[in-house]
Amino acid sequence: MENIMQRLDQTDWQAVAEGMHGNGYALLPGLLDRETCRQLITDYDNAGQYRKTIVMERYRFGLGEYKYFRYPLPPLIQAIREKVYPQLAPVANAWMDALDTATRFPDDLISLQHRCNEQGQSLPAVLILKYGAGGHNTLHQDLYGDVFFPIQMVLFLDEPGKDYTGGEFVLTEQVPRAQSKAIVLQPGQGDALLFTTSFRPVKGARGYYRAHMKHGISAVHTGQRHTLGIIFHDAGT
Repeated sequence: MENIMQRLDQTDWQAVAEGMHGNGYALLPGLLDRETCRQLITDYDNAGQYRKTIVMERYRFGLGEYKYFRYPLPPLIQAIREKVYPQLAPVANAWMDALDTATRFPDDLISLQHRCNEQGQSLPAVLILKYGAGGHNTLHQDLYGDVFFPIQMVLFLDEPGKDYTGGEFVLTEQVPRAQSKAIVLQPGQGDALLFTTSFRPVKGARGYYRAHMKHGISAVHTGQRHTLGIIFHDAGT
């Protein structure tokens, strides 16, 4: 864990902010080592860590399975969540300023959790996802309630081209009065991706407008694909 915290300390957060402002996403390469990725995958079968399992095809979410963690979160996941959130709060607040909204996000994760709890959102929305051949995830947004933080994180636990093929990470951006733009990414094992939960401000001829974004996973062709989703706000169910 110490090495991972050091990598986060050494991250160029100004470059991350510029990526979020300019594109709606930013990559943190090589955050997790291979051993940590393997351990997180192994722990997928540790039922005691999870509060809920979702079989995606039952709800027409796609094809695959994911599990929500229960509190207390595993120490590594909690540490990453607490370390990364304060770096993202200024970005989120800059977005709220640009869009001229009254919403402001606190500087620390605990205060965000208190705000969630006040709205009946007290369950962790952190989850781990598993896809086999044919697995995919339809385009969606991870909101979970009235209080949601506009940036989230996904950690890639397998190596594309080796552990699986296909399974690209897909973002779509809806510009008003125009067709959606697709962004297709394929991060490597151990990489972390920060991306927009719901919307981001984009500057137009008459000031900033709200560009809505969704994310999903294209079909896995072969192998198995695991990811860990770190969502900073809590869920109501």
